[in-house]
Amino acid sequence: MSLISPIPVRLKEARTRKELTQQQLGELLGLEPNNASARMNQYERGKHTPDFDTLKRLADILEVPVAYFYCEDKLEAAIVEAVHRLGPEQKLALLAFIETLKS
Repeated sequence: MSLISPIPVRLKEARTRKELTQQQLGELLGLEPNNASARMNQYERGKHTPDFDTLKRLADILEVPVAYFYCEDKLEAAIVEAVHRLGPEQKLALLAFIETLKS
């Protein structure tokens, strides 16, 4: 059984939220202008999957954590993105709170 990767959906969501075209994102990534849009389109359609280094660079440009691209649903993606925006002390406090929920 083959699972469908969430990367294409998350990539498109993050790109459109930043109000970037596929062309603009591709160029920010450092792709040649003549194939930037086509490459981004292939990533968003799932025809090709970016390697981890490329995904990390995309995450930096789109201001999301790399883990965001692997979230299977919107709620999980929103949680991962929200945690990413917290400072270290806030993350520790959140982790402590989560631990209390498990009991």
